[in-house]
Amino acid sequence: MISELGHYALVLAIAVAIIQSTVPFWGARTGDSRLMALARPAAVTQFLLVGIAFAALMHAYIVSDFSVANVYENSHTAKPMLYKITGVWGNHEGSMLLWVLILTLFGGLVAVFGRNLPEKLRALVLSVQGWIGVSFIGFILFTSNPFERLSPAPIEGMDLNPVLQDIGLAVHPPLLYLGYVGCSIAFAFAVAALIDGKIEAAWARWVRPWTLVSWLFLTLGIAMGSYWAYYELGWGGWWFWDPVENSSFMPWLAATALLHSAIVMEKRDALKIWTVLLAILTFSLSLLGTFLVRSGVLTSVHTFAADPGRGLWILTILILFIGGALTLFAGRSSSLTKGGLFAPISREGSLILNNLFLTVGCAIVLFGTLYPLIGQVIGSEVNFGAPFYNVTFVPLMVPLLLAVPFGPLLAWKRGDFYAVTQRLYAAAGLAIAAMVIVAISAGLDSFVAAFGVGLAVWLIAGALSELVFRAQFFKVGFGTALRRLAGLPRSAWGMALGHLGLGVTVLGIVVSSVWSTEAIKDIRPGESVEIGSTTVTLAGYEHEENGNFVSTLVHFTISRNGEVIRTSSGEKRGYMVRGQETTEASINWFGPSHLYISPGDIRENGVVLLPGEFSDQSLLTVHVYWKPLVAFVWLGAVIMAFGGALSLSDRRLRVGAPKTARHKTLQPAE
Repeated sequence: MISELGHYALVLAIAVAIIQSTVPFWGARTGDSRLMALARPAAVTQFLLVGIAFAALMHAYIVSDFSVANVYENSHTAKPMLYKITGVWGNHEGSMLLWVLILTLFGGLVAVFGRNLPEKLRALVLSVQGWIGVSFIGFILFTSNPFERLSPAPIEGMDLNPVLQDIGLAVHPPLLYLGYVGCSIAFAFAVAALIDGKIEAAWARWVRPWTLVSWLFLTLGIAMGSYWAYYELGWGGWWFWDPVENSSFMPWLAATALLHSAIVMEKRDALKIWTVLLAILTFSLSLLGTFLVRSGVLTSVHTFAADPGRGLWILTILILFIGGALTLFAGRSSSLTKGGLFAPISREGSLILNNLFLTVGCAIVLFGTLYPLIGQVIGSEVNFGAPFYNVTFVPLMVPLLLAVPFGPLLAWKRGDFYAVTQRLYAAAGLAIAAMVIVAISAGLDSFVAAFGVGLAVWLIAGALSELVFRAQFFKVGFGTALRRLAGLPRSAWGMALGHLGLGVTVLGIVVSSVWSTEAIKDIRPGESVEIGSTTVTLAGYEHEENGNFVSTLVHFTISRNGEVIRTSSGEKRGYMVRGQETTEASINWFGPSHLYISPGDIRENGVVLLPGEFSDQSLLTVHVYWKPLVAFVWLGAVIMAFGGALSLSDRRLRVGAPKTARHKTLQPAE
């Protein structure tokens, strides 16, 4: 009965979405305030109805209602309760319901917190959200209904894909969807403004907080997915340039460009055409990612089962929304004013440079992702992996990263490049010193690695320099400077932390990529493998049974200079229902560096044993990696996201929030 209630709630939700997409739109076109006012309650009602449907599906998973086909195909009575709940979005149908739930959540938030928006703009924005809702709720109802029944109901389920039974994959999809779907708000604002024909600086002020929210969650979602792949798949890497990884990375690049472009539009009433186009393209890339994951055109650990009908439906949605928005943009762009003028050396100029490199980089990733698919159609099998991106994308990012510390220190309209350079002398000195130290210690032939470390230090020191000079540490007393530092706007702190976090991530990428070492060896209990000054000894095996799987625990001792410093364990799991195996690597933290031990096949007499089948003399293939500073890759992403959250908490970034005057002694230097 509860599942039927969820199904009926979805049917009602699409009916409300149709009303939301048409009635307020007509009201905006005719100037009828009563019709426009319907947008807000419709958006909230649509969210509540989809929420009821999602709760009904979750209830079916919690009670193991195998009469629901989706539960039967993706759950099992012996599965832990946590993974029963997260299994709701561990499949195509449930993940799409989560996608729509987040879409309606954002629509509801606009309805609740967008009261200070112009009535006509709010009605149009929520109408566009309604159009998207109609498309995707219809997609669920007609091709991906999560409430389909089985009769008779099976006694037991087929279990969830073992790879997805992990806390990382429980958290990763909601975070990523909050970022993906959050981009729909910027898209809705862009389309609404184009329909209305009014795009002003205030428009960027309304768009920027929503873009920042989606960027923040995209950052965390990508980082969580990267860390999951690192520890769960047992390969020791954190990024593979997998097409589905790229599908989340491209919207992140576009959203980053949109954030910076919106600043120029808000402050200087410039880049209107470009900012609106970026808002459209960012959500278009999110839709493209949705299509790639669910159409079956890609083979990846991240993708769901293929269904051509589903892929065709999403492709139609993609063409309608992207094509329609770009057509509207083409028709309206000529009527948009160009905005204020500025010198090339200025804050605006630096942000345009930022946009140029980010969008070209995004285009490179898009080409590398889609061209292999086109090649399959024309009979040219080409795969673009890390080597392609290392010679195209990475060099393009170097000048962008070099320019990052300059931007915040430049004045609006016309900047003094020489004065800003003087402010960055200390940062440049630290970067050069880091390069020299690395080159001497690692060898002069490690110039690229030394330059990468210097670039990371340049970003970190540049972000700190920005705070130092905004607080005027070299012009006022130390105590006054500290008070000024504490009084800086949270948006200033957020921007500095965003750039600092980027530097931390770059440092982790460079050091872990260049100085990572690896050892692979077949060993028996009591035997060892050495990596650098560290010795890893196989201590033995242990059998363990869980209601959901059986496992072989692989115990290791870690020694340095003949002294045992740590014990650790990896694991080989066998999931009984699915008949699949997974590997749980042993990750040993030494500060931000990792000793990564991945147990491979366990064999006896040349036969690979299943988990739980072993003897004291079973042979293990073990992969050991030393990953220096690898944790900085994800720490930097967390710092960037924290900076985004800090900026979002600034009242000046909230829609409709008035600017609060602060005492002159706390005003930062421009």
